[in-house]
Order: sequence, then structure tokens, then C-alpha cells
Amino acid sequence: MKKYYVSVLIALIGSANAAHAGQSSLIVTASNASPNQLLVYSTGGQLMQTVATGGDGGVSGNSGGIEAAGGIVAVVNFGSLSVSIFEQGANGFEMKELVPTISSPVSVAFGADHLYILGTTEVESHRISGSSVSANADGEVGLLVADGSAAQVGVVENQLIITEKSNMIETVNLLGGGAVSGVAKEVKGIPANVNAPFGLVTRGTNAYVTIAHANEISLVRNGSVLAVTNSGTQSAPCWLTLVGPYLYSSNSPSMTVSRYAVYGQQIIQDVAVAATFDGDPTDIAAGAGFVAVIDGNGPLSHLSIFSVDSDGDLSLLQAVDVINSAANGVAVVPGE
Repeated sequence: MKKYYVSVLIALIGSANAAHAGQSSLIVTASNASPNQLLVYSTGGQLMQTVATGGDGGVSGNSGGIEAAGGIVAVVNFGSLSVSIFEQGANGFEMKELVPTISSPVSVAFGADHLYILGTTEVESHRISGSSVSANADGEVGLLVADGSAAQVGVVENQLIITEKSNMIETVNLLGGGAVSGVAKEVKGIPANVNAPFGLVTRGTNAYVTIAHANEISLVRNGSVLAVTNSGTQSAPCWLTLVGPYLYSSNSPSMTVSRYAVYGQQIIQDVAVAATFDGDPTDIAAGAGFVAVIDGNGPLSHLSIFSVDSDGDLSLLQAVDVINSAANGVAVVPGE
């Protein structure tokens, strides 16, 4: 009986800790205006903080324009060639550093000890020491197309994977210390009907990549496309996030989110419409049991926040009525 009561007590403590972490989690996005601002929301949809980034927005047609790792948040300032680094403290988020970039930044991704910044013509790496990001790039690699159509960057073990909407999916190798090096290489086996690679999400050696205008999602591993799945009734899957065995795609023209089951080399759509929106989804992110979606409708944006259960079902917690700008990017900052 003692073992039983101890097990129950441990389970209750674990549930309480998870609930506390969920309550203290935050959702962040960026106004993408001039001047640009970091917008911090509770998971209940309340605007908690607005902080100037020290730069100008203006980016569109990309994903990962804002990313979080631990208590650090990076935000792209497309109009002023910089990335703002914020640190979470006792009084909320404070601007810590303004990192200059080689070309106008569109997407960022955190590695183990580097921040990777994708610009319109190059990708660059900046070393992270503690909570500080070096202002100087320790590596830079030119993109294969470099025509301004760069969409997103992600990390897959010893490589970066990058999408350019001008029909290019490419990889860039990382040195042992994490800096980018060499030249970008085109991914092998890209479908012949490739039409506008957009968003991606990575886990381990796997990268799931949307080919939006072909209505497809691809699995890329070790520099090759291994599988391709059609999006069915939902048009143009654009941006992706993962929660356990489930992959969620935001489908901008259809104004929906779809859910896929992913395992091995399989990508199987099991719910065509898991959520609907009033505008075109422009980014999606997950963490701490939540999925957050930014959608846009002309000059206005909305932030929708969902909880995710063990079956992958989304339950809308709160939809923020209006963000008075074409907001860019969304990320979940897990609570402690």
C-alpha cells in the first residue's frame, strides 16, 4: 500500500508541476512594424509586455522570424539588418543585444551553442556564450539562389537545412564547433513538381519541409528527400510544427491547420481540418503543451492559442482579437 500511495503522490506532484509550467509559459511574436516590437502574451491571451527591438520589421513570406531557447528570444529586424536578443528576467523580457547581419534577416534557429541567421542572400552563425550572442559571425555561406526568396532555416544535427521559395531546398554543413562552413548543397531527390518550398521543422536527423504550391510535405534526411505526402483537400501547407508523433501544418489559402501522424518515413494526414482561422496563417509553433498560430488579414493579425491533449487534438484557449500590424513569427517560451 505504501508503494501505491507514493506512486500516486509522485504522479500528483508531476501533474501539479506540469500545470504550473503551463500556466507560466508565454507566447511571443513580433509586430513586424517600423519600429519593430516584441509582443509577449500569457497562454490565456493577455498581452503582458511590449518591448522595442531597436530595429525595423517588414519581412513577409517566411517562418521562424522569432525563436526562443531557454530564456533567450531572437527576433529578426528585416528592415534594419539586425537581430534583437532578449533575455527573460524577474521583470519580464529585456533587450540584451542587437546583432548586425550580413543581409536582411528572415529566419533564425538556435543550435547547441550557436544562433543561425538566414538572410536574403546568406546564412550566418553566431556563437552563444551563456545568454550572450556574439555580434560577429564566425561563419557565413551564400545561398544557392539568393534572390530574396529565402524562407526558413532549421538545424539537423551537423547540418542546417534551408528553404528558398524559388524552388530550392539546401543544406549547409556545420564545423565541429557549430559554425557554418563550405558551400550550400542542393538536397537530392527534390520532387520534379517542386513549387515554392516554404516552411520546415526539424527533429534529430529529420526535417519536414512544405512544398506549398505543390500541396505537398516532404521528409528530408541526410540531404535527400525520402518521402512526399499530398495535403489532400487543404491548399498550400506553408508552415509546420511538431508535438510528439504529430505534425501540424498551417495552410494559408485554406485558413486551416491540418494534423499528420509521422513515424519512420511515414507522413500520414489523419485530420484534414484540426483548426480554422479568419485570416491566412503565417506561422505556427509548439511547446509546453501548447500550439500557437499567427494569422493575417490585410494589415491586421490574430494570435490563436491551443492546448494539445495526448491524442493530438487542439482545443482553443484564446484567440487574441487584433494585433494592429502584420505580425511576424511566433514562439512558445516554456515556463519553469
